Parts: sequence; C-alpha cells; structure tokens
Amino acid sequence: MLHQLKNIDEAAALQNTYGSGIALRTSYSALISHLIPDRISLLKKFFSRTEERKHLAKVLAINYAQYSKPEQELIEKFGAVAFDKQMDIAEAIGENGWSLDMQNGKINFGEQVEFSFKILGSFSRTSNLWNWAWANEEAEKDDVSLNHAYEMKSFGEKQNVDFLKLGSFEAKNIDLHLIGLTASGLLKTTGYYIADYGAGAMVFTVQNNEIPKNTEKESERIITVFNQLISDFDVNQKLALKHYLAEKDYEIVEGRNKLTGIKGTNIIFAEFDNEHTLTKLNG
Repeated sequence: MLHQLKNIDEAAALQNTYGSGIALRTSYSALISHLIPDRISLLKKFFSRTEERKHLAKVLAINYAQYSKPEQELIEKFGAVAFDKQMDIAEAIGENGWSLDMQNGKINFGEQVEFSFKILGSFSRTSNLWNWAWANEEAEKDDVSLNHAYEMKSFGEKQNVDFLKLGSFEAKNIDLHLIGLTASGLLKTTGYYIADYGAGAMVFTVQNNEIPKNTEKESERIITVFNQLISDFDVNQKLALKHYLAEKDYEIVEGRNKLTGIKGTNIIFAEFDNEHTLTKLNG
C-alpha cells in the first residue's frame, strides 16, 4: 500500500505536518499513524517506540568536534563522490515530497520518480541519538531491507570504526551525512536520502540506475562539490580531491603541493599549502 502523506484526507490528525523543500516533514506520531500501515512490518517494529525492550543498544557519545581518523578517512575516500551523486538525486526528485511504498521497498517522489531503498537507521532530535536499524531487538537479519545496515556493521567491526559497530550513539545532524555518504561509497549505491519527519529523520540508501546523470560542465560540478565537502568536513583536502578525481576516472598527476586531473579535454588543477589545505582550484 502506498502512503502518500501529502494527499491523505486525515488533515486533522496531521496538525504538526508541514512542508520543507524536497522532504515532507511530519510529527513522529503522524508518521507512525499514517505512513506506516497497521500490518506488522519491520519498519513499524523499528520506528514504533516501546518501553518493553529488554536489550537496549549500547550508547556512546560521538559528538565529534572533529572526526577521528577512521571517520576522516571515510570522508576523504567517499565524501566528494557521494555529494556528487546527491546532486543528481536532487535534480531528479526536484521539489517533490517523499512517501514510502513498503510492500515493494520503494521510496517515491511524486508520480514519476522512485528509488528502491534499504533502511540504515533513525535519528531522534529529542534524545539526539542515532540508532542503527540492525540494533533493534526485533530486526531480522534475513530481512532484505536491512542488508545495507548489516553490511555497514560488518565493515565497522572489521575496521574497528565505532560509529558503524555501535548500535546507538549521540549524534548531530551532520553525522547523518557521514552515515549516508559512507554507505553510498562503500555499497556503491545511487546515493542516500535523509527522510526528515520533524522530530527526527530516517536515513536510507537509495538505488535507481535510470536517473539522469548530469555530465555537462563537469569541471564546474567538481569545483562546486569539492568546495561544499571541505566547507562541511575537516579533511586532508589534497587526499580527498585525489580520491574524488580517481572516482571520476581522471588521470592524476601529482606534485608536492599540486594536483592535476586529466580526462579528455577536461583538466582540473589544484594547489595546496604545506598542510594540504586548498589554495587554488580551477578547471
């Protein structure tokens, strides 16, 4: 059953619902009552709050002022290319609000655009806690909607990355992008989506191999994306750009404080200071 929140009739029950850009925001109670069907489903089990849980996920404060080395390395490797993919997603969905078709595992934007999705987890603005989907006591490991959450957990355990292996931790809004971009990069998805419902947000990986990819003015895209990345995250900027250009299939010529990416007639040139901070970027 497709639940299209912006079109439902029970307006009185959605007094706390309001529009916000490309996402439809709604109160938590409205989300549970109207977005999630009455039938028993993993999504309802996961997002319905209960006092009956016997095994709570471990909670650790990870309110990073600056990200630690494992997190920083993931941002350097996947951050720019993930942001690049997010621009294609944003262009595809436009101003449409989101809705979930849980029977078919689709997240819809208007009548024409849909993505398959996998649940990563949820963030509560009341408690400032992130909760991984796999940490819910009723989560079933063979549920296909949780595949990516479990893959992230496995990677975190192998690489000893705290935010991937802990079921619950204190977080900030920016951490949702860290989670999304890491999943997008590791799992090679079309991207990620943060479905905001006011009191919190759900984070999904999304997949649609048919959405248009804007390849025009690629140099401008690279400059825009990279400047956005380094304004949001403290990373080794030279290394982050090197990873980004490699993912975009550029041949890389590297000097001590310089980096040049070449792909056909496209040339990206960057200069850095001795701390690997960007001082010039053009193409």
